[in-house]
Amino acid sequence: MRNKLIAAFACTTALVSTGAASAADLGARYTKAPAYVEPLFNWTGFYVGGHIGGAWTNQQFINNGTGAAFGDLLPGEGYRQRNAGVMGGAQIGYNWQANNYVFGVEGTISGLDNKGSFTNTVFGAADDVFSWRTNVLATVVGRAGFAVQNNLFYFKGGYAGANNRLSVTDTVGVATGSGGQTHWANGWTVGAGWEYGVTRNWIVGLEYNYAAFTSQTYQLGGTSGNYTFDAKPRDIQWAVVRASYKFDAPTIARY
Repeated sequence: MRNKLIAAFACTTALVSTGAASAADLGARYTKAPAYVEPLFNWTGFYVGGHIGGAWTNQQFINNGTGAAFGDLLPGEGYRQRNAGVMGGAQIGYNWQANNYVFGVEGTISGLDNKGSFTNTVFGAADDVFSWRTNVLATVVGRAGFAVQNNLFYFKGGYAGANNRLSVTDTVGVATGSGGQTHWANGWTVGAGWEYGVTRNWIVGLEYNYAAFTSQTYQLGGTSGNYTFDAKPRDIQWAVVRASYKFDAPTIARY
């Protein structure tokens, strides 16, 4: 009996020692859960917004020699004039972010009030009065940028189009006629900008753009025939401030 009690005591002691060792091993393997880190700003998602600023149009018109003579402008002769005005409009687009790189597409439509007039006084009088106006500008572009959390620095480029009107009047002696015509001018644009995510959804930014356009033929009808000019906004430059609302996209958590 004594031997049985000694054996039972030895087994109990061994089991207790084994349990204590296992508990010690569990304690050694336990690690504290990592602290939560705020999600990085995520540029991925659709956005809509508006912009306002200033635009500068460099207008060019040249007598192409295929219509009736008009005053003292010989074929190949013409004028170029630059003027500025306020512009504003809306933008809509989508961004996709991969690490720090952001790619996207965007469309904009803007109204502007860039206009001017030029009086030809070669004969010493107000002979031919030319007037022009560019009042609508639209773009469809691709964007590529580099994000530093809430900051995005980007370039853009693609299509640009503008609504352009040219008018002319002969005012010397008996007016020989006047007329005007409006065309949509096609071209290309490049630009660059910076945006900042104020909140998860609201974004503000600054942007500069340059656009150049192809010529259109303007038939300016009058009482003595058609006066034919090749005209275009030779280039339009604009700088704007922007504000956009970005719709939610999945957040990126960092541990």
